[in-house]
Order: sequence, then structure tokens, then C-alpha cells
Amino acid sequence: MSDVHAAIDIGTNSIHLLVARVTPEGFDVIASEKETVRLGSGLGRMRRLSTDAIDRGVAALTRMGQLAVAAGADISAVATSAVREADNADDFIDRVRAEAGVEVDVISGREEARLIHLGVLQALPVFDHKLLMIDIGGGSTELLVGRGYDVADARSIRLGAIRLTDGFFPGGAVTADAVAEARTWLRNYLVPARRALQPLGHEVAVGSSGTIETLATIALRAAGESVTSIGGAVLTRAALADVVATLLAAPTAEERSSIRGLDPGRADTIVGGALLLEALFEGFAIDQLTVSEYALREGVFLDRYRSEHGMSFGRLHDIRLASVERLAGLFREDRDHVAHSTDLALQLFDDTRPIHGRGATERNYLEAAGWLHNVGLFISHAAHHKHSYYVIRNSDQLVGFTDREVEIIAQVARYHRKSPPKETHENFRRLRPDDQYIVCLLAGLLRIGIALDRSHDGRVTDVEAQVDDNAAEVDIQVTTRADASLELFTARSRCHLAADTLAAEIRFADVPEL
Repeated sequence: MSDVHAAIDIGTNSIHLLVARVTPEGFDVIASEKETVRLGSGLGRMRRLSTDAIDRGVAALTRMGQLAVAAGADISAVATSAVREADNADDFIDRVRAEAGVEVDVISGREEARLIHLGVLQALPVFDHKLLMIDIGGGSTELLVGRGYDVADARSIRLGAIRLTDGFFPGGAVTADAVAEARTWLRNYLVPARRALQPLGHEVAVGSSGTIETLATIALRAAGESVTSIGGAVLTRAALADVVATLLAAPTAEERSSIRGLDPGRADTIVGGALLLEALFEGFAIDQLTVSEYALREGVFLDRYRSEHGMSFGRLHDIRLASVERLAGLFREDRDHVAHSTDLALQLFDDTRPIHGRGATERNYLEAAGWLHNVGLFISHAAHHKHSYYVIRNSDQLVGFTDREVEIIAQVARYHRKSPPKETHENFRRLRPDDQYIVCLLAGLLRIGIALDRSHDGRVTDVEAQVDDNAAEVDIQVTTRADASLELFTARSRCHLAADTLAAEIRFADVPEL
């Protein structure tokens, strides 16, 4: 198994690539690339990706994919606000898959904040401190308060350097009236996030992203300091005020391009980003901010590698399970039944692995869907499987999962009862073929697990599936502590989805009571 991996962060302003080799201490960088593509624009919701923006993004990802493949790396690619808000996101994702050979996962704002936080924890000695993390992107800003790997709360606000520029400083042109209007608007817009996070307090403030790195670099250069690495640099409130004044004294992007430390590619958007950081300093009473060079791509690298290989970069399984349990807490009735039927389904998953060949990732999906399959009951018993889909799909509580993974989990829960998945079902039809197989497999096994606890009293205590040499037959033997005839009858009547997906006959052994 290769120890070289690649992470790609597809942002509103730019796309970042990290190719690195895992080491016991963390990772050694092999290649690091950034391309400015400007996928999104507009102060409100970025509803569509333009054809030109999609072309730029596909071209950039094609080049980055080639670099990763040349290094022998597998690729984890995530997309943030511009893609997750776009109505035509699937057009972009499909083209990237077909032309660049890269699979893109769209992540929620809350998940984006968690992954950035993970990257920050690897970059700075702040693990034991309660931190306020700020990441200013082009289309969104992520805020998080936490200590170590424990996240007290996180917010993703639909506001970034590009959005502010489009809304107040089109073309990068700055006027005094526009600055005053932007400052007033920012103070009002940030109130909900400030009210949610400020009472939690913080001991240290940390900032990541190109915008914050640029502002810190300008401050250091203005102070006469050389800048070889920005990681660990401190931006004070006074220094930020001086930087803002310097930027506002240059009313056009062309004039700002000559400011020492400012990347000319950011000259049009840096004022919006600076005013946003200024408002956050004011709103959260920040005196100084420590800069992290690690952000989303490093967090993606560490998180994905740990989840697949069990490295100790974080506690992804614990984080995921905790978020699943929080959401499952919406419906507290029959928790024993939910837990037991999920355990039975997981055992069947393990025993039938010689046929389906799936691993820990899909097993985690099944565990999550099993715990959550009944959350729709708090809305209504009628069609609660459909309500469960809606609750899971629209919750922001599932931390550690990508948008695609949440969709799979939601659909497994959706199909735990009633009709099986069909091509006429729009959400199912939109899945990739392999994801359709995963949903059918996991939902089929979950149906059996639920059936084997039909009486909700744990009378089927254990289950074991044996696969014949030709993988054409699966014999399921159950261990019971009471009459389980109802459970066996129900399981036989509900095993067809699993049998069809596994392409195997499923038989149940009548086992005498213990």
C-alpha cells in the first residue's frame, strides 16, 4: 500500500494541491500547487458556475491529477462553498471525473471547519489551548472554537473575500462610502456567529487561508522583517489596522499591486478580506492572531489517511460516531432495538465480505445508517423511512462525513423498509453506479438485521453467515434465547434486496431455542 497521498482543496478563489509522503511525525511534502480559478462570484448565493469557470477548474484539476498520479499518489479532493451552492455542481463534478479522472466530494461548511481545524492542530502548538479558529475563503468563512480535537462549536458563514468584493468593491475599486457601508453591513451580518461562539471564550486566536497569510505578510514587510515562512507569525490588532489603512489608501487594484507583501493576484479582493478580518477582530475582541500555514488541504490529507489506515492524526471514527449518536438522540425510543439490529447487520456485512469485498469505509456507512434509520419517527410513523432520509440529509450534525457520504447514509436509512431502490427514484438515480451498489448492499443487510430483531427484545442474540465456495449461496445461522419464528419468517421475507445485490441465494437455519 502506497504511503504517498494527494489532497486537493477546490475553493471559490483557488484550487490547492498537496502531494506528500506519510511519516511517523506527520508527512513530507513532495509537491504543492495552487491555481487561481475564481469558480464563484456574487454577494448572495452563488447559484451557478459559469462555463468559463468550469473550464478553468477542469483544466487545473487535470494538471493536478497528472502531478498526483506521476508521484504514485491516490487523491482525495473536496469542494467548498462555490460548488456546494451551485445548482449545476453536478455538471462540474461529472466533467472533473470524466476529463481529469478525479472524484470530488462536496463538504458542508461545518465539515470544512473541522478539517481546517485538524490541519491547524498539526501546524501550531495549540493543542492544549482553547482556540478560536478563523479561515477566510473566497466564498465562505469558517469559525470554530475547540480544545484539542474536541470542537465546542463551529460556524460557516456565507461570506468571503470574493463575495465582499463583488458586493461592495466591484472590480476592486474602493471608495470611502463603500468602505463605510461594508463595515456597517459586516457588523450586522456577523452578529449571529458572534452570539453563538463568543460566550464559549478562547485563549488563542488562529487564522488560516491565503487572505490572512497575505495580510500578515504585508504587516511583517511593513515592519521591515523578511518573510521566509508565515507559519506561526502573529498579526496584532494594531498591525492589522495599519494594513487596512495602507490598503484603503490605494483605491484601485492596480495601485494596491505595488504594496510590499501583496500578491498581485489578490489585489482586487484583499480589501474585502481585510475588512472582514477587521470586523472579526472587533466582534470577538481579538488582540492578536497566530497564522497557520496549514488549512483545508492539509486537514483533508491527514483526515483521509487516518480514516483509511488508522494513523493517529485524529479520532475520525470517534468524531463520526459521536455526531451520529447526537443525531440519533432526536429519537430516543427503542435505542436497544436500534443498536442490536445494527450490530446484527454489521456481523452480516463482515461475514459476506468474500462476496462484496467492501471494507471499513462502507462498514462505517452501515453503522451510521443503522443508528439513524428510525430518526424520521419523530416527524411521523407513516413513511418514516422517507422522513429519516430528509432528517439525515438536511442535518448539519454529521461531522466527519462528506456530502456524498451523507447522501449514501441517508439513502441506506431511506431503504431500510418498504420498496427497494429503483431507477425511477430521482435521488437514487443520481448516484454513481458504484454508490448505487453500496446503497443496495447496505440497505439489504440492514433490512435483515432489523427483521432479526422483529420483536424488539433481542431474542436473536447472534448471527453468522457462511458463504459457499462459489459465492452463490449464503447460509445464515442465528443463535436465539427464545422462540424466534417471527424473526426468521420476517428475515426470509425481507432478504431479497440483499440476495439480489450479492447475487446469491440466502438461506436461514432454524436454530432451536437456547
